[in-house]
Amino acid sequence: MSEETLVLRGRERDLGAFTVRRLLPSPVRRLVGPFIFFDEMGPAVLPPGAGMDVRPHPHVCLATVTYLFEGEIVHRDSLGYEQAIQPGAINLMVAGRGIVHSERSGAAFREHGGRMHGIQSWMALPRAEEEREPSFHHHPASTMPVVQRPGVTLRVLLGEAFGARAPVPTFLPTLYVDASLDSGAELDLPEHVAERAVYIVQGGMQLRGASYTAGELVVLPPGPARLTATEASRWMLLGGAPMDGERHIEWNFVASSAERIERAKDDWRSRRFPLIPGDSTERIPLPGDED
Repeated sequence: MSEETLVLRGRERDLGAFTVRRLLPSPVRRLVGPFIFFDEMGPAVLPPGAGMDVRPHPHVCLATVTYLFEGEIVHRDSLGYEQAIQPGAINLMVAGRGIVHSERSGAAFREHGGRMHGIQSWMALPRAEEEREPSFHHHPASTMPVVQRPGVTLRVLLGEAFGARAPVPTFLPTLYVDASLDSGAELDLPEHVAERAVYIVQGGMQLRGASYTAGELVVLPPGPARLTATEASRWMLLGGAPMDGERHIEWNFVASSAERIERAKDDWRSRRFPLIPGDSTERIPLPGDED
């Protein structure tokens, strides 16, 4: 990892119902620990009658992590799980050898509308776990450990940090923490993982005399790092152990070999992936394909 601090600024993409800001992968940084994809969804206000409709699509050799600040998303997958996620909870879907899922607004949310805001991230799997059986794990907000420091509230979402361990399964040392800070509060970043970054959702941050602002992903070198909130702030701390080799990413697929991604593309094109019970009439075609 570079010994210099790296600042990544998101690229906005319009998904119709709302805009996402994509931080990873970046042309200058593909991974931070296992995190190979990192989107901020919204914030947005969806009017009554509108909703989120991400049609069925496949994944292989990765794990998706959904975390909301506001709103609700209903997850359905080809294993038969149907689970609404609310703010503070974690949905972890381990794609392994292959899974299909959809993400939509529920009927009540769609009827009344409301605010949507959250983080969608993907983690690459270690090579030994890439072809594992797919699985889905839901952990309510009440199960996430909360650590209080002066002027700081820390919710440990994945892995172990600040003396607490999240109940969500991981496959290598991982850091994922939702941090809320009062103006002027200080926080020493954990040093037990080799690769670390801070995404500023709201507010601002100062480190070694440099200032950073909302919408920036600040990738830090190893070693001590004392962060200061320049105003009331919310940060996502993320990272972990380096991956065991290069990862390829194309569309919704991540793998340690380009050939595996080509096989996944052919399987989706040829409709060899399983269907989602109760949500099998629609699908997202491969980019450039016509269904």
